[in-house]
Parts: sequence; C-alpha cells; structure tokens
Amino acid sequence: MSDHQTTSTEHLRAADPRAVVQGPGYRITVLTSRMLRLEHSPDGTFEDRPTQLVRDRAFDVPEFGVRETETGLELWTEHLHLRYDRGPFTPSGLAVSMRQKAQGAHFTTWTYGDPAWGTGAHPSNLGGTARTLDDVDGATPIETGLLSTDGYTVVDDSTSLALDATGWPVPREGGDDLYFFGYGRDFTDALADWFRLTGPSPMLPRWTLGNWWSRFHDYTTDSYLALMDRFADEGIPFSVAVIDMDWHVTDIDPAIGSGWTGYTWNTEFFPDPEAFLRGLHDRHLRTALNVHPADGVRRHEDAYVAMATELGLDPEAGAAIGFDIGSRAFADAYLRHLHHPHEEIGVDFWWLDWQSGSASRTAGLDPLWALNELHYADSGRDGERPLTFSRYAGLGSHRTPVGFSGDTIATWDSLAFQPRFTSTAANVGYFWWSHDIGGHFGGARDDELSARWYQFGAFSPVNRLHSSKSPFGSKEPWRFTEPVRRVMTEFLRLRHRLVPYLYTAMWDSRTHGVGPVRPMYHDHPREQRAFEVPDQYMFGADLLVAPVVVPLDAQTRLAAVPVWLPAGEWVDVFTGRRYDGGRDLVVHRSLEQMPVFARAGSLVVLADDLTADTGARAESVLVRVFPGADGTTRLVEDDGQARPGLADQQVTVLRQTSTDDETAGTTSVVVSVDVPTGPGVLLHRTVRVELVGVADVASAVVRTVGGEASVSVEPGETGAVLDLGTVDLTEGLTLTLDDVRQAPRDLEAAFFTIVDDALVAYDLKRAVMDAQSALDGAALIAALHRLDLPGNLFGALVEQVAATTGTGADTRRVNP
Repeated sequence: MSDHQTTSTEHLRAADPRAVVQGPGYRITVLTSRMLRLEHSPDGTFEDRPTQLVRDRAFDVPEFGVRETETGLELWTEHLHLRYDRGPFTPSGLAVSMRQKAQGAHFTTWTYGDPAWGTGAHPSNLGGTARTLDDVDGATPIETGLLSTDGYTVVDDSTSLALDATGWPVPREGGDDLYFFGYGRDFTDALADWFRLTGPSPMLPRWTLGNWWSRFHDYTTDSYLALMDRFADEGIPFSVAVIDMDWHVTDIDPAIGSGWTGYTWNTEFFPDPEAFLRGLHDRHLRTALNVHPADGVRRHEDAYVAMATELGLDPEAGAAIGFDIGSRAFADAYLRHLHHPHEEIGVDFWWLDWQSGSASRTAGLDPLWALNELHYADSGRDGERPLTFSRYAGLGSHRTPVGFSGDTIATWDSLAFQPRFTSTAANVGYFWWSHDIGGHFGGARDDELSARWYQFGAFSPVNRLHSSKSPFGSKEPWRFTEPVRRVMTEFLRLRHRLVPYLYTAMWDSRTHGVGPVRPMYHDHPREQRAFEVPDQYMFGADLLVAPVVVPLDAQTRLAAVPVWLPAGEWVDVFTGRRYDGGRDLVVHRSLEQMPVFARAGSLVVLADDLTADTGARAESVLVRVFPGADGTTRLVEDDGQARPGLADQQVTVLRQTSTDDETAGTTSVVVSVDVPTGPGVLLHRTVRVELVGVADVASAVVRTVGGEASVSVEPGETGAVLDLGTVDLTEGLTLTLDDVRQAPRDLEAAFFTIVDDALVAYDLKRAVMDAQSALDGAALIAALHRLDLPGNLFGALVEQVAATTGTGADTRRVNP
C-alpha cells in the first residue's frame, strides 16, 4: 500500500441512483437539468469510481421525465431534451436538444459524433487553454473550453483512468463516457457545476499573490541574499524567491548523463542550504526549487543509496533509477528521499519543470498529471494549503495550481497573446497561470516592451519575473533606463498593494467559480461586443483591464488601445477621468500608464504598507473609492496559509452611497464599513481613503465606536485623500462626506499635455489649441478632423473630448 495518495479523496462520491436511467448496455445520469452523463458499455459494465477528471457525481436530483417507446427513449429536463435509440452511440441514434435557446443561436441540437473536444474542435466553442507556451513566438492553438456560443459542450471522459480508494490511477473498462453541458449563455452556472463535478479551484497561500523573483542564473548564497536586500532597499517588494536549476549539482560525469535532473545541493554555491533558506524566510520570502525529474536518480545524488535500497536495487551497481511515477513504490521513495528532506530545511514548494512528453510506463497515464496531483496532495500533508508550480496537464488541472506556462520568447507578439491566453483559460476553470513576465529568452532588448510586460504582470493571476541565463536579460528595474525603471518599480509596488483585492477574488473563485481574470463575456454573456474583445478582461470584481501590447506611436509617444466599456460609468484608475460606458473607444496611454477602469460605485481595498509580509493580512489599507453610483464590496480574509473552510472566512463589507444635489452641482457620499465577521477578524486597522476623481470635499466626519471626529482632506494626484489613522471597527465605521465636488474636465490641460509631447509641427500644435479654446464637443472634433492630424494624435485628442470628466492629469505620471 502506498503511503501517498495521487489525489485528495475529499469529493469522491457516486451519483444518486434516483438520477439514473439504465438499460442493456447504456446508462444516463441526470446530474442537473443542464448536465447529463451519457455512458455506453457493450458488456454493461459502468464506472462509478472517480476518474482522473471527475470527482463528485452526487448532485441533487433534478426533476426530469422519461418516455420509453419500441424504438428508443426520450428524456427531458427543464432545459434539455434527449432522444436515444438504446443502442451503441451513433449520430442517428443519440441527440440532445436545448429547450432554451442560447442568445444569438438557433435552436441547438447536438448529435453523437459532433466535434466534442480537442484543439479547434468546434468553431462556436470559446476555447480553453494549452499545455505550454514553450518556444511560442506569439499565438498558439488552444484546446476546447466548456463554454460555447451555441450553448452546449460535450466532454469525453472515456479514456481517463479510474481512481482506486486511495486516489491512485488504475485501468477502467472501455466504452463511451460523455458529459453533455447545455447551459446556454449561463456561463457562471456552467463553471459552478463544472467545479462541483471535478473539484473546486482551491485557495492558494496568500503570499503567492505577491511578486515572484525567478532567474536562471548561477546565484550563490551571498549574491542571492544581497539581491533580495537590494530590492528591499529600493522599496521593491517580493514575496516568493524561485531558485532555478543551478541550486543543484549540474556538472556531473558525462557517463552518468546530463545535469538537467538533480536533487543534490551545489554546496559550491550554497554551502549551508538551510541557512540560505532561513535567510530568505527571515526576509518574508517563500522559496521554490526547480526540478526536471525525467532522468530519474543517478549515482552522484546524495539520496541515491537510500532510494536504491528502498526500491530493492543494488546501490553498488550504480545503475540509474529510472523515473516511473506510475509505480507506487517509486512515488513513495521519490517523495521521501528526494523532496521531503529539502522541505524539512525550508523549501516551501516545487517548480516541476516537466518537458518530457505525455507517455509513461503506465498505459494511459500522463506523467505530468501524476506529478501535479502527487506533489499537490503531498504538499498539504502538514495541514497547510497544498501548492505546486507546474505545467497544464489537461482538463482538471485547475485542482493543482499554480500553472507554469513555459519558456516565453521575449517579443511583442508573445506579450500580445498572453492577455487573451490568460483570460480564456477561465473557460476551463484554470485560473492561476504564471507567465515568464518580461520574456524568458530570444527577442532583443526593448525597454518599452519590458515595461509593458511588467504592467500586464501587475494585473495577472500570478506575477513572476523570469529570464534566461544570458547575462543580458535580467529583469532588475535598475538595469533599465528612465522612465522604464520607475514604471517597473511602481507597478511591482502596485502588485503588492493589490494583494487584498486579489485575495478576495480568490475566495470568489473558490466559492462561486468566478475567475479572478476572465473574459468580458463571463460578466456580459448577452452582449455581443463582449465576445469580440479578447484582449481585455475583468480583474477581480470591479476592474476592467486592457493591457498595452503595442509600441508607442512615434509621433504622439502614446500607445493606442481599443477598449469596449460595458454600460454604466467607468473611471480610469490612473487619471480619475470618467467615461460613459456602453460604447467602444480607443484610449491612448503614455509609457507610465495602462488602461484600467473601475466601475463607478466600486471600492477597491489595497495594502498600504510596502514592507509588510504578503502572507499576513494587511493591517494598513488604502480604500480607493470611485464615486458616481452606490456600491458594495467585500474584503475577504483568513489565515492565509492553513486549509480554509467557509467558516474560516473573515469578511468586511464596505459600501458607498451617493446623493446628488443637482442645483449645487455637488454630491454627498457616505462610505461605511460593517462590523467585520468571522473568527479572528482584525478590528483595528490603519485606514486611508482616496476619493478618485474628486477635487474637493467641504467636510468629512468619521464615526466609530469611539465617537465622531472631523477628518482633514488633502489633495492627491488622482483625487482627495483622507487619513483616518488607526480605527476601531468593533461597531463598524461611517465616513460622511458633504459637498463632494468632482474634478472638472480640464480639457485645455489634457490637450496641452498631448500636443506638447507630440512630434509634429509647431503651427499644427497651435492650431489644435486654438480649436480647443473656441469649440467643444462635436464641433471641436469636426475642427480637429479638418486639420488632417496624424491618426493617433487625432484619436488621442478625441478621447479627451469623449471623457465625461477628468483631472487633466499629466499622463506621464505613474500613480497606481
């Protein structure tokens, strides 16, 4: 019996017999009114055990009806209608129809044999993700996802292995085993039921959401710790230190093989590994080590004798121990001798850099799947949250985050593909991709490209800087020219601040199946435009992100980015400018900024201490309030490291309400914080509040359990700032703001900044400013058009006219 499970058995339950319709050679299980399991077995043997993909079939039984005839049967639910001839599955004998139309699609019927799964299997399918971006320069084909504009998808689980009582993969009987998903455009419900079927997207340790440093480089104890200290001195926060393969011995006897695989510390570089790891922990840095396990264990390894002996091999013979992850005995020895000793001295998790194909010594077992599941389950053996860092092994890989997307080529085409690749992965519930931010290898030095990649990284699921062993490609901000250095530094700081917001989004992914980074159509499934803007995405509950993935225009020195804003009012988080939604526009951004918009009415809670450990709750917070509508948000916290249950949530609800005085042109805003709930909640925090896009507040009064007090209002770069100090939330908090005045639209200042920077004739600059001073609205746009301006300059100016209000802030200023 193996000491280790390949996977958790927490959700291994068979279907309720009342949901089953069964006959000779077939079985139909009604899992929900929109999900059916369709099985056919020539000998009538059916699989009730969990599989590599499916973990829980014990759904509540929905209402359904069945009618048997001489030629077959019909089954119907509220949403689906199945026709089946009771024979082997054929296109003429098995069909499922949607009883409710998917918006924009005709009445949809699937017949057996229609494309179900695989790369590009069905044109209406919205896509999923791919195994790797290794050596990809730009786009790569992605596999089919769970969501479709036709309203249905079929997942084929016929070839996956079954799991025994310990969670170990074992062979199963042949036959068809299909899952029909017919959710129309109810994408959130489809994903929620997907997670019920296959297991939820888990909670990661909170520190995974901070910045990761990773570089393929010959570091030593002294050089690595000195680098971490330099980052701290520069005010650049990191939470994870990834040590690439040179942590282990790589210079070995060629007769043994290459040094690609290794498990023995290189004591020339790290003479005291435990002290080195302790030094990282003392700096609030968690550590991962890179391994390439495919070459097995060779005789030069410290663990060779113990492992060979356990496996019944003769250590004196010195023969290599082959990698055989499908063997229980090998898996036990592999973890016990090659990994646990390093974990005992301080290694927090492993980077499983598997690049050796999908075949193993066990028929049907992908070694990458086995590695991911085995390591993930084993990493939680001490009661803390499991974590591994590895490549995508197909459907169900959402259970074993974090995902390593592979060695990225450092080009604009690669950056341009990553936003859509990342958000589309939410269509299979794979929420936690980690990319090589800045690119791993190839390409050419391009400081602007690097800065834009850092910006995207700040608004990615996991922000991991990485580079190759080349001495020219390292990613320290101080290696770059200004303003790139400053941009990189500020966006790394911004990522650190975003951890409380993103951690709340992680809880939403765990409890509601909502991706922290997701395509626009997840939130707007009945808006056609949402399906046509793959390069923008929602980040958490309230932020819309459209990364800049093209170079600056040579004349305006601004990058043009097309954006679709859904209905409502949106606020640029960097400038405070306000935009009416329900339209398309092209926004233009300097190198220092990127298009990120918050819904009016939202409240975004950020960490306000750059030196704080991201593994702990933020005791100092900055609440960025975006007035203009009523809104509610939650800050969800917990221990951050122990395995969480729903009862462990610590929830703080924040609200804002606005009352307009149209005569005075002012608004009264009330920001309130409910009493935090949950075990061990923080009742005392240091709080600052920023009213984004607000020029002035006549009076501000804060009320807590200690009474009420006036609060001074200071001008900030994008709005008014109030420092509440340390507040007692025992009875909640109310901040009343009277005579709140939005910043007026300073069109002249905005125009001047753009025109002043533009590399065009001075006479043309003067003509633009003359038109702005004399005209407004459509007349101004018409006058600009008559000036025959360069296209991007015209577009940048029109954007300013299109903005509802704004500060006229200098677009060259970084202010996250």
